[in-house]
Amino acid sequence: MALLVIPLVTDGALALARPINSGTDQCRVLHVVDGDTADIWCAATGFERARLVGFDAPELFSPKCASEIIAAQQAKWALCAALFGNADLRLQRGKLDHYDRCLVTIWVGPDLLAKQMIADGLVRGYDGGLRQGWCG
Repeated sequence: MALLVIPLVTDGALALARPINSGTDQCRVLHVVDGDTADIWCAATGFERARLVGFDAPELFSPKCASEIIAAQQAKWALCAALFGNADLRLQRGKLDHYDRCLVTIWVGPDLLAKQMIADGLVRGYDGGLRQGWCG
């Protein structure tokens, strides 16, 4: 018989998570899933999976080629550095996408996170619609 262990998010774990300013709500970044998705917790809404808007990252969980998975890892680590390495983060929550992720815009200081990630060459600009592939 296998034992299933489910970690619980406690107040102590939230204290270690990166605080993020979202106006009147208190939010924290808990985990970076991939180059354009993170798990957040907000006092008003609880735990949410957030799809960061304005850019598209290579696919980490369904890559089409070896170069895509390498690029996906680079994008994920860059997003980690941006979210956990900066104290001045602001967040604006939007509606849910078709995967029930909250669409979220993030600023690092005065600049959009999307602009920074695109300038670093790790992701592409994206505003919805058909996405381009990363192989080839």
